[in-house]
Amino acid sequence: MKKALLPILLLGFNFLVTAQVSFTKDIASIVYNKCANCHRPGEIGPFSLTNYEEVRSYGETIKFVTGIKYMPPWKADPSYQHFLEENFLSDEQIKAISDWVDNGMPYGNAAEEPSFPDYPEGSTLGVPDLVLRFATKHEHKGNSADEYRYFVLPTGLTENKRIKAIELRPGNKRIVHHALFFQDTTGKARGYDAQTPEYGFPGNTSGFDVNSVLLYEQYPGYVPGQKPIRYPESIGQKMNKNADLVIQMHYAPTPVTEYDSSTVNIFFADDDEQIDRYVTDKIMLPNELPGGFGSFFIPANQKKTFTGRWKTTKDVSFLSVFPHMHLLGKRWKVWLERPDGSKENLIKIDDWDFNWQGGYYFTRLIVAPKGSTVVAEAEYDNTTNNPLNPNNPPKLVFWGEKTSDEMYYLPLLHIPYKPGDENIVFDETTGTKDPVHINPAKPGLNISPNPATGELVNVSFNLPEALVLNISLHDASGKFVRFIREAEFFTQGINYVHLDASSITTGNWYVKIEGRNLIIGDKLTIIK
Repeated sequence: MKKALLPILLLGFNFLVTAQVSFTKDIASIVYNKCANCHRPGEIGPFSLTNYEEVRSYGETIKFVTGIKYMPPWKADPSYQHFLEENFLSDEQIKAISDWVDNGMPYGNAAEEPSFPDYPEGSTLGVPDLVLRFATKHEHKGNSADEYRYFVLPTGLTENKRIKAIELRPGNKRIVHHALFFQDTTGKARGYDAQTPEYGFPGNTSGFDVNSVLLYEQYPGYVPGQKPIRYPESIGQKMNKNADLVIQMHYAPTPVTEYDSSTVNIFFADDDEQIDRYVTDKIMLPNELPGGFGSFFIPANQKKTFTGRWKTTKDVSFLSVFPHMHLLGKRWKVWLERPDGSKENLIKIDDWDFNWQGGYYFTRLIVAPKGSTVVAEAEYDNTTNNPLNPNNPPKLVFWGEKTSDEMYYLPLLHIPYKPGDENIVFDETTGTKDPVHINPAKPGLNISPNPATGELVNVSFNLPEALVLNISLHDASGKFVRFIREAEFFTQGINYVHLDASSITTGNWYVKIEGRNLIIGDKLTIIK
């Protein structure tokens, strides 16, 4: 009987080993694509997670911070609305990490380990048209305190330009936490900089109306590990001649003095690209509250909620939302109410964290007909129960630039509405979705609508790994016409780019995608 049971027991043991979570089969893809974008040499993560040995050495830490959902740092509620570049883990992924650590962190079968992403050393968007550099290094003091500092970079432009993307390349990724970009055509920020002996100027400098800087035209900002957005064909943002680019830089706390000298890559539209819609920003401020700016104050030892409303005066399509508040902030909830009575969620953050903020770009255009209302609800806690309260005991707080002040500040980027915007998709995946199986005969490339008339065309493709790609348009004979994207980095999974069909003549065309060990293509038919 004992001899008969032995094969059965061994079979059961082998099944358990086979079913056991391993690094190569289950964990590597999670860490490489959700953690290593920041946790690799030279990035803001305090340690690297680029291979099995590194991940295993921090296994218990990874289990803890993912278990409490502190990492990856994604604050928007994915059950309320989805955004581009979402970076959160599903409950199944969190459990897989926990099981792996609890079972001794086995390596697994080497043949099952995915390749480490081909993260580019330079630009993620290709070759920039204009590069702006710090005039000198900035000293960030090692006093374990955050620093918000403004830098003014003259563009030197002699003519107006059309912007497709802005990309910060941090000089010191250990301390650059995030950045916001503004266009200044008044010279006011440059004057502030000239009044301080050191390079740049702090936001809380007495006599400086820094709040006015926040009202300048705003461009998409920078968050570590997040690919900058490039506007689709036919859409752009203006940058005026002789303008200054103002950067609001947030430097993270450090116990030792560090230095930073960053650069900004700017990408212009090609001369022959027809830009018929420009991105503008609406910044919701306390003047959208029922009592205006004078109503924005938070008494000591109180919690307070403010609800602002902004009504559109024309048909628009929203691209993004950037909620901002300071240390008393607890949550945001923003939604859209259309004239027909329909509502659409925009963003919900239930546990605001001043240390993790940035721009949130919708996975599709959100259409708001004329007369729609954006409702933005923000809650603040000015009591001793708020461990982040900068004042002890609490005191009356008003609007202000200093971290110890408070803000109700909500930029929304939008464009004039155009028929067909309802069908424009930027991404259909979420932060938890793995790439689907690639069919070798047609690896995940899809073009829609196809045939197309005069609208923006969605070109989607599914990548088994992160790659630098060239995406190009060819005529019916196969002759190269132009690049749609050149030397741009795309993440694992489903990605989208967009082609302006209105700029292409009637006939058959060919879209080609090339990267490391990858060449795919498909026909596009234009009918007008």
